[in-house]
This record gives sequence, structure tokens and C-alpha cells, in this order.
Amino acid sequence: MPALLKRLVASGAAYQAASLLSSAIAVVTLPLYTHHVSTSTYGYAELILVAVILSSIALRLGLGEAIVRWWFDDDDERRRLRLARDVSGVVLAISTVAALLALMFAGPLSELLLNHRDATLFAYGVLGMWAFTNLEVVYALLRAEERRRTYLLASCANVLLTVTLTVALVVIGDHGARGLVLGNYAASTVILLALWATPPRHLGIPRLADMPALLRFGLPTVPADASVFALNVIDRSWLAHAKTAHELSLFSASVKIATGVIIVVRGFQAAWPPLAYSIADDDQARRFYAVVTSAYVGVTGLAVVAMTLFGRWLVDLLTAPSYHGAYAALPWLALGWALYGLYLVFVVIAGRARVMTRNFPAAIAGLAVNVALLALLVDPLGIRGAGIALCGAYAVMLVVIHVLTRSLFRVDFEWWRLSRIVVVFAIVAVGGELLLPTAGVDGFVLRLIAIAATLPLLLLAGAARPDELTRLWAALRARRARPA
Repeated sequence: MPALLKRLVASGAAYQAASLLSSAIAVVTLPLYTHHVSTSTYGYAELILVAVILSSIALRLGLGEAIVRWWFDDDDERRRLRLARDVSGVVLAISTVAALLALMFAGPLSELLLNHRDATLFAYGVLGMWAFTNLEVVYALLRAEERRRTYLLASCANVLLTVTLTVALVVIGDHGARGLVLGNYAASTVILLALWATPPRHLGIPRLADMPALLRFGLPTVPADASVFALNVIDRSWLAHAKTAHELSLFSASVKIATGVIIVVRGFQAAWPPLAYSIADDDQARRFYAVVTSAYVGVTGLAVVAMTLFGRWLVDLLTAPSYHGAYAALPWLALGWALYGLYLVFVVIAGRARVMTRNFPAAIAGLAVNVALLALLVDPLGIRGAGIALCGAYAVMLVVIHVLTRSLFRVDFEWWRLSRIVVVFAIVAVGGELLLPTAGVDGFVLRLIAIAATLPLLLLAGAARPDELTRLWAALRARRARPA
């Protein structure tokens, strides 16, 4: 178990490094962007960015997920590389055709998505769709091979190049929302071409003999994954059509500021499936899944509490004054991302049993709840209502997928511990937000004290035991004392 946890942390650290770097740079760049891109257009760029990811899910046909799962069923390196070339070639062909078709109708499609016609902005998004789709396949192959160093270098280079180009286009060139989108995906295109060329181990003419087997695993994941991510597009598009571009921009800025939770979730999303699938013993896997779930809830729960208590200060620090209202959605968006990470645990359980069709009913249920809550809450509550709708959708998805997967591969989660963690964090977050000052030094200090009280409260509630902390501390000290 300790060795598996070490692998998860090591993989997660490698896969999170780019997100950590991106988040650190965001402290400087987000104020720059929000000062140079007005609230009348910033939301359009962010909506294009999430629409790119949604379209990419459909274009990949679930082949990235399939290759990660199938990689561990075959020890023959030549067959593995042949499968990699097949997947890369098929996705490249599909994404190229889709990009050419989208460019032909860029104007009408931009109006449909944004409630605003901008063919150039949409065309930059089409470049992003092509580059992001193929880059995600390359990243999936690197994760399957556990080539952490290559992944780390490529993803960090992507972040640095993205920031350089985007600052040049937005701040120096004053290209606004168009500069945001072009800067993101011009960089991705460069990194994609570099990975294809050095060396071209994943490129070649695809042989379709193995495609039916890969598609049988991958295709059932597409409706579920697309439905899940559609939540991120629908809420923004709903705000663009039902409210104003200003509120769309506030909501989009709030999503950006929820980075603290997003980093953990994305790192977990990248590291978790390969490790979870690599555990051959079912009993060991069950125990490990339960422990990881408890740890995940503890880490992300603390991040959600911090976002709730310090949201106003974070928004003022990271955005222009006109974006101050973005804090209203921040706690809900942070919670929504945390719930999404939990959903990934159950997706892997279904994947382990090779029954991916269970994901789709959960995703559809969540999508339906999201649309219903948007219709009910956005008009009276604005961006806060959109955030609540997202959380409601993920909560329903968790319940449905748990019910549908528990008979496939039973995991005895630590419900007693999970419930206590959730209760403690809810008391600190809700109580602190309602009872403590919302501005000034006194408000900030009192909220810091509330955060510091979480560990004693967890111990008092029995969510963590002193002997567990003692063993953890002893293990860390022993590791530091071990000779190199």
C-alpha cells in the first residue's frame, strides 16, 4: 500500500507540475488579462476554450482512455506501439476533417455558441480543437508508458509558451479575447508538433484491425465524458444567452480563480487511472481505492473551505476591480470541481470491470439536473445560481454512478470517516462565511483562525486519529533520515 501511494503521489506530482506552474504564473497574468480584456468579451474567450475541450472529447472517440486501459493487458512492446500508432492516426484524421468543416461555418457557429458573431475568434478555437485533441492523445500515451519526465517537460513547456504568446497578444498587441484563444492554442500546436517529431514513435499509418476492440471500450465513455464536460459549456452558454456578457465574464473569472481545487483534480485525473488499473489483486485494489478516496476528500475539502472563506480577497488580488462580483460563484465552483474528482473514482471502478456503459446514465442524469437548476436559479441568483446548478449536477451523478457500479466491483469506502470530514468542513466553511467579517484585516485573521481549527476539529470528530498522524510523522522522519 505505501508503495502504491508513493506511485500515485509521484505520478500526480509529474502530471500536476504544469498546472502548478500555470497557477503560479496566473497570479501575475490574470490581473493583466482582466485589465486588458473587458468584462464584455472575456467570457467569450473562456467559453471558446471550454467548447474546444468538449468537442475534443467527441473527436477522440474514447481512444485515449482505451489505450491507457489496454496498455496494461499486453506486455509485448511492439504490439503496444502498434496500438499507439493506430490510435494517433485515427484521431489525427478525424480531427483534421472536423476542423476543416468547422472553419467553413465559423460565423454561424460562433453566433450559436456565444450569442455573438465573431468568425475569427471561432476560427482560433477550431485551431485549438485540432491541436488539443491530438495533444491529449499524445499525453495519454505518455501516461500509459509512465514517461513522467517527457510529460513533465512537454506540459511545462506548453504552459510557458502559452503564457509568453498570450501576454504578447493580449497585453502588448491588445488583441483582447482573440489573443487569449490564439495564444493558448498556437502554443499547443507547437508542443504537439515537437512531441510528434522527437522521436516519431507514436506516428504512422493506422492499421484498423484492432480498432473495433479499442472502440468497444472507448466509445461508451464518450457520451458520459461529453455529458459531464457539457456542464462546463452549458452554464457559460446559458449565462451568455439568458443574462449578459458581463456576468458570463464574472463566472469565467471565478472558474479561473478556483484553480486551487482544479489543480488537485486534474493531477488526480491524470495519475489515478493508470495506477488504479495496474493493481492486479482485487482485494488490494478495493482497500487502496477506499484509502485514496478518503485522502482525496480531505485534501480537496480543505481547498473548498479556503475558497469559501477567502474568495473575496482572492478575486480582488487576481482580477481588475470590475470583476469583484466573481466571488459569488467561487465556493460553488470549487465544490463542483471537488465532486467531479470523486466521480472519477467510480469511472475507474467501471473501467476495471470493463463496463463503461454505466457512466452514461449518471452523466445524463447530471446534465438534466444541471439544465433544470440553471432554469430555476440563474434568473434570481445570477452566477451564484449557475455555480449551485453545477454542484447539484455532480452530486446527482455521484449518487447514480455509485448505485450502478457497486455491484460490478465492491469497494468498502470509509463512510464513517468521510461523513465526519464533510461535516467538519461544512461547519467551518458555512459558519465562517455567515458569522465572520467579510472585509478588513480582522475578517482575514479570523478566517485564518477558522482554517487552522479544522485539524483539531477533525481529531475531535474522529475523522483522523492521533496514532495515524503519529505513524505518518514517524514515516516521514524515517524517510528523511534514510541515507542517500
